[in-house]
Amino acid sequence: MLGALQLRGVLGALLLISPVLAHGDHEHVPEGAGVSEDPIDSTLWIHMILMGLSFGIIFPLGMVLGIIRSRWHVPVQVIGTAIAIVAYFLGHAHKGRQFAKNVHASFANWLMFFLAAQVILGIYLKLHIERGILGKFRKVLVVLHGILGKAMPILSWVQMLFGGITSLGFCRDDHLGQCLAHFIMGSAFIAYGILLTILLLVGQYWLRRTGRSQEFFDSLVIAAWGCVNTFTEHRWGGPWVHNDLQHTTMGIVWWCAGLLGIWLSRKRNGRPKRNLIPAIVILLTGYAMSGHPQHSMISTMVHTIFGYTLMAAGLTRIIEISFVLRDRSSVNADGSDPNSFQYLTPFLLYASGFLFMGATEEQMMLLENAGVTHVSYILILYSIAFILFLFVNILLHIYAVHAWPESADPAAPSHSRTSTDQVPSGSIALPNGPGSSRFTHMNGHARSPSEAQRIQDAETFELQGLISDEEEDEDKVPPYEGRRNGPGPRKPEDEESAPLFRKDRD
Repeated sequence: MLGALQLRGVLGALLLISPVLAHGDHEHVPEGAGVSEDPIDSTLWIHMILMGLSFGIIFPLGMVLGIIRSRWHVPVQVIGTAIAIVAYFLGHAHKGRQFAKNVHASFANWLMFFLAAQVILGIYLKLHIERGILGKFRKVLVVLHGILGKAMPILSWVQMLFGGITSLGFCRDDHLGQCLAHFIMGSAFIAYGILLTILLLVGQYWLRRTGRSQEFFDSLVIAAWGCVNTFTEHRWGGPWVHNDLQHTTMGIVWWCAGLLGIWLSRKRNGRPKRNLIPAIVILLTGYAMSGHPQHSMISTMVHTIFGYTLMAAGLTRIIEISFVLRDRSSVNADGSDPNSFQYLTPFLLYASGFLFMGATEEQMMLLENAGVTHVSYILILYSIAFILFLFVNILLHIYAVHAWPESADPAAPSHSRTSTDQVPSGSIALPNGPGSSRFTHMNGHARSPSEAQRIQDAETFELQGLISDEEEDEDKVPPYEGRRNGPGPRKPEDEESAPLFRKDRD
């Protein structure tokens, strides 16, 4: 208890003194520049490494551990918080390269404020105060704690991008608009890849509960993003310059195709339907970007590889839906074992995002002056994409094996019969998680797998009897009726199957 109060006091003092701390000495920065000509010193390098460790690795891991209610959630978050506090002060104590006023320093205070709020909420919830006025707000604070925890990786990503931009003095004055376009769009491709990875590995049951196909949500976002691009890529009323026309027409294609994708995402009976429109949009976007005119050779090559990578993402999505899944939502009933080909599309979106974020004008000038070839640079960006894809898969694996441990047990029986195509008539599958094999009858009574199997066998057996009635003479007694109504004791399967079948038929 004392340690928790001390930690709260440290965070409170941190928030009080943070506005008066200066992020470097602005006097040493040349007029009109973003950074001084000094090299980055060891203190600032340690600051960047520790911040990347805490906000980039430890906090996302702690978030997943909190979702699965792991006892390691609190220790991991405490370690991440301690490292972040140390790194925060190091960011204000460095020498060497100095920086002009920047968004990274301003946003750092807000990020630490959110971190302090998250820690205070965590301490309060850990005390389990359930009586009195504080107890009445517990449910609200639990939800708020969860929202802040899930938002922290997004806020951390934004702050790390701000840090990288600030360290080089990029994205100022005339370069701001181009930087925003590259970093926002690149981050959007990476976020899209992460969402596809989540839906691929642990999101199939959520999709079934929504009653909509994956392409409905993809097309909805594409249409909304296209509307934004249509009216923001060109300053209306002014002359059309540089690539304004190409960006604007690309936005028009997005919202037109997005509306079509929304329409095609349902069948006539209202059930979800897969379609290829989002994949075609990705492919067309890659084609447009591959031919984007640039000012230097290295920039042209990086944009070309970015376009080819995005085209490959669209093409692999088309192949996945049409030939691997054949318009199904997953290759197996519970979606816990995707086909290896399905990993290609998300990864290529990760790589596309990093390639686009790394293709700003100032970055290209820096590489050209340093003599770095486009091949080496592209390989570095692909390496970063591999690492992030690995980390996301690790986090999803930790979540899946704790949320649905039966799906990870090799000795567990196969539940492929729980596919929606094989649910007995009069019953519905309960999507409680991968490996779930219980059915619910329309009257609300749950049935075990054995009962469901007996129902299916009874239906099949009676169907065989009906077929035999048509083939045999009318004066002959069907075998099924003879066993059910004839003399002698009934067989066990008749006693179990016939009443259940009549009940389902009614």
